[in-house]
Amino acid sequence: MSESTDPASPAGRIAAGYAFTGPALDLGALLWDGACRPDLQIRIPLSMLNRHGLVAGATGTGKTKTLQLVAEQLSANGVPVFLADIKGDVSGISAPGVANEKVTGRAADVAQEWEATGFPCEFYALGGIGTGIPVRATVTGFGPVLMSKVLQLNQTQEQSLGLIFHYADSKGLELIDLKDLRAVVAFLVSDQGKAELKGIGGLSTVTAGVILRALTAFEQQGAGEFFGEPEFDTSEFLRTSADGRGVVSVLELPAVQDKPQLFSTFLMWLLADLYADLPEVGDVEQPKLVFFFDEAHLLFNGASKAFLESITQTVRLIRSKAIGIFFVTQTPKDVPADVLAQLGNRVQHALRAFTPDDAKALKATVKTFPNSPYDLEELLTGLGTGEAVVTVLSENGAPTPVAATRLRAPQSRMGPVEPAALEQAVKSSPLYSRYAEAVDRESAYEKISAEQAAAEAQAEAAAAAAAADKQAKEQAKEEQKTARGAPKPDPSLAEQVVGSGLFRSLARSVGTQLGREISRSLFGTAKRRR
Repeated sequence: MSESTDPASPAGRIAAGYAFTGPALDLGALLWDGACRPDLQIRIPLSMLNRHGLVAGATGTGKTKTLQLVAEQLSANGVPVFLADIKGDVSGISAPGVANEKVTGRAADVAQEWEATGFPCEFYALGGIGTGIPVRATVTGFGPVLMSKVLQLNQTQEQSLGLIFHYADSKGLELIDLKDLRAVVAFLVSDQGKAELKGIGGLSTVTAGVILRALTAFEQQGAGEFFGEPEFDTSEFLRTSADGRGVVSVLELPAVQDKPQLFSTFLMWLLADLYADLPEVGDVEQPKLVFFFDEAHLLFNGASKAFLESITQTVRLIRSKAIGIFFVTQTPKDVPADVLAQLGNRVQHALRAFTPDDAKALKATVKTFPNSPYDLEELLTGLGTGEAVVTVLSENGAPTPVAATRLRAPQSRMGPVEPAALEQAVKSSPLYSRYAEAVDRESAYEKISAEQAAAEAQAEAAAAAAAADKQAKEQAKEEQKTARGAPKPDPSLAEQVVGSGLFRSLARSVGTQLGREISRSLFGTAKRRR
């Protein structure tokens, strides 16, 4: 018995840690003492893939091929997979690979029975930008915490945005796309909405204005395409093909590489939506979905405390819903400690130590591994492309020994498919007709616009009535003024006679005499006749 196969030897003890009894994925062969040992296979139990994992390593060390290798075997075992294709080179998983000297040489090294195989795929694109079935989210579904992340708001502004979401919900203002949210914020900072703003505790006009400007800038960058209806149903990721293989969902992201915060936050939304919709199932024989979160450092950069807490909670609890998450990044330090603690499976490709920062990152990475017979600092800087240091959870949940591993070669195409083939695959999918056409129904923007139009019409009518009333009053005043200043007409002959002094004197005399005669007649003092 050679030292490497002796169960008591270091190599034998390592290999014994990967001798699982249940279904497992084959990662590769053990590297020991500078040699590849095809008789000592390194594997990962299928039942432990919902305990999450980390695939890390410097650029060019083979992380993408590791994803492809694991995704292929998951699909072959009937487990659906989600992959984010940031560089546009993962679409080849849908097509059979091409045998060449490197592939056949690698297969021989690790005792792999290599066979060119393509796997069932669906291709998606954020908001339909690029080639893929459009994936959209409503603003309400996205929520204030994730929206704050893409808008790069601080903690105070994030809390204020939460109040705005609450206000919109309480007023029946549906937030479907960005113009809905912008309309609500613009209304609250307007003269018409300031009274409403006062009723939202803790939200100032200044903060609301900052949020409005961030929204406007975000929309001008073309981000409006990613929000709207029909909202994508994340249960589409859980499908299997007619032959029982898991469907590999590939989110094509090359068209939005310049919006890293957007696509990384969108990936988090997909996970959060899955978490919200799926029932609790506990530990299962195999996961319902394994989700590979590429460029994970982009998700955590500049994240608020609330955002990090949301990620940690999602990662911790989604395991019980049979969802496994693998974060893909350059070093473990890119992932917060609370999240890293939840990742039971590790595939660490080579690291560089060219700078003091690199050396510091290397030492920090070594500390995250269990004790091993390897000199990990030396090993991690000397690994070749397609080689990695591996530790996973065994079937009883205990960490396996650290194993330097030469990984297997993917059986599908290592590179993108032709653009025409990709477009054909997208348009022939039964999901394309369901999500291709955007729908813009009545929501907050239309309701607020209608209310503002009605208020403006009412104000215009009131102003018109006030102007008419003012004009009528001014006209009446003018008529009175004209009437007072007009010359009086000449009196008639009768009026002249009646108005003369002689006539008035005569009238007084006659009246006096007549009065006396009447008085005498009434009181018995009538003048006696002679």
